[in-house]
Amino acid sequence: MNRMQTAEAAQIGTVQEIPGDARERILSHVVGREHELELTLAAVAAGRDILLEGPPGTSKTTMLKAITREWGIPMFLVEGNADLTPAKLVGHHNPARVLREDYSEENFVPGPLIEAMREGGFLYIEELNRAPEDTMNTLLMAMGDRAITVPRAGRVVAKPTFRVIASMNPFDNVGTARLSQSVHDRLNRVVVTYQDPEAEERIVRLRAGFGAEGEETLEERIVSDAVAVTRGTRTHPDVRQGSSVRGAIDTAMIAAQLASLRAIVERDDERYPEMFYDAMTVGLSGRIHVDEAAETTPERVLREVWEDRFILEPHTAAPG
Repeated sequence: MNRMQTAEAAQIGTVQEIPGDARERILSHVVGREHELELTLAAVAAGRDILLEGPPGTSKTTMLKAITREWGIPMFLVEGNADLTPAKLVGHHNPARVLREDYSEENFVPGPLIEAMREGGFLYIEELNRAPEDTMNTLLMAMGDRAITVPRAGRVVAKPTFRVIASMNPFDNVGTARLSQSVHDRLNRVVVTYQDPEAEERIVRLRAGFGAEGEETLEERIVSDAVAVTRGTRTHPDVRQGSSVRGAIDTAMIAAQLASLRAIVERDDERYPEMFYDAMTVGLSGRIHVDEAAETTPERVLREVWEDRFILEPHTAAPG
């Protein structure tokens, strides 16, 4: 690096060398996220803080865990909400020890921001746009200076691998605030969308502990149907936000257990469709958010999604 690059890296975070085989090792922990993971890895390796924008269940946390595991550094997870005050983010003095001894660095209890700075880890703040404004200002100071001064405890300078990673769900506007230009100016942005159907089927198969792909088994039909109906919730006109792949995983696992309880062993058993609808109501009804203006219920939406999959699609594909 030249002198200007060195100075900038010292201010924003040290550039990390990425071994040639690191990308492949990290990718081995993530399914269907090659492009987004490469962009994220490039940004954090360049010493930059980053905003991952996308709905829940799109492997954002999995990507970060894979990177921190490869680097051998910790990740501190914080949920952004109205209760995330600067004191909770930075830390506080132990009240009992203050009464006995007075304020000192020894009786300061560090919060996740200070811990991440001291240990050179990733501070991952989920739903950043739910955090209060004064907490945002504290975070901006840490990102800008890579250091923070704690009253009566001293100055903490971040280790070179310290990064601030934030996430935001663009589809959820309830209880959120618009991020200021100052915040956007400090954060690089990677958009993380849902995986394609093939990747989601691989995820479901892996997480549900099902057999290998390719065989025309009951499990294979369950995987295909679980992904199809879950993706159907995302495009239904009455749904504000559909389910993530976690809903498909749970639906598949519940369907497999229901099939066992009802002695359904063949994929073309006539009882299969209604069994699968029952699994859907358990696995998906709590995960979809119906539009407030729509006069419907999650169960009605799921029935329509089920009909599209089990009645309309087979009928359309039938000869004549």
